[in-house]
Amino acid sequence: MGESSEFKGWEELIPDALGLIFRNLSLQDRLTVVPRVCKSWCRAVSGPYSWQEIDIEEWSKQCEPDKLERMLHLLFSWSGRAFHRLCVSGLPNDSLFSLIADHAGSLKTLELPRSQITDSMVEQVAPRLAGITFLDVSYCTKMGPRALEAFGRSCRSLVGLRRRMYPLAVADKESQDEEAHAIASTMPKLRHLETAYLLLSTAGVVKILSNCRELELLDVRGCWEVKLDEKVVTERYSRVKVLGPDVVDHCYERNLWEECSDSESVYSWETMDEGDFVLDGGSDEEDGIWDDGDGLENLELRFYGGGPHADAFAGFHWPPSP
Repeated sequence: MGESSEFKGWEELIPDALGLIFRNLSLQDRLTVVPRVCKSWCRAVSGPYSWQEIDIEEWSKQCEPDKLERMLHLLFSWSGRAFHRLCVSGLPNDSLFSLIADHAGSLKTLELPRSQITDSMVEQVAPRLAGITFLDVSYCTKMGPRALEAFGRSCRSLVGLRRRMYPLAVADKESQDEEAHAIASTMPKLRHLETAYLLLSTAGVVKILSNCRELELLDVRGCWEVKLDEKVVTERYSRVKVLGPDVVDHCYERNLWEECSDSESVYSWETMDEGDFVLDGGSDEEDGIWDDGDGLENLELRFYGGGPHADAFAGFHWPPSP
């Protein structure tokens, strides 16, 4: 390319532009590859524009609780509380849920499937999540109608709720209609609602249809006690597309059962080489955050000098920008 070219080198892009580009990369690449390219890329990937959407669901399915906490602290510090989407699976306790709420100033989409969060903690922190518009609390077995009511009363702009359950997880329950009543009474702006395999009655679903007047999609697949008259639904709630209670897509049902009974995660970063990633300069405390049982305990991440973590990674000699 000639000297008079209008195109600039990658290192000359402003960090904000680089951050927007890096958002299209996988979590693995952003944390283990991009920081090692050059100083400008390191600064960009550790800035808020790279972390407006934080999706660590697959990784969090197989990590240990202490590593999950360290990862959340790291990504929250990089995001500058500017992230608007967070997806993480299996929060092991209420304290991590409270940590998320403390950093949720810009949060719009919160996905916490399979998390061990309780009604009492949701009631405490829900006011700090007032800006949420989409919530996924599927397979969260320790919470119930009290938590849903707290979310509904605090998150007044909520338009999407995903509250699926595993078939086996509700086998010993008689009814979960109280959850339907909590949804109907506190979430009038809902447009998208998924309640697959909740033990709902016809009356509970009708209450939702009647109170949530902006509803466009209602998923009641696997809610076997629900008996909706198709003609009545068409006449009274023509705006709503209702899925279920029959499960026409058998792959959908099979996947739920398999995920419930599968004790081993199918997700792994098998392509990562040992010696590539360690947080905070390779300290003993942070070693192994990426462990997944496959010998990744020595993975290493280093940052170029001049970035927000320069002091922790001083002394490493980096190549010039590409």
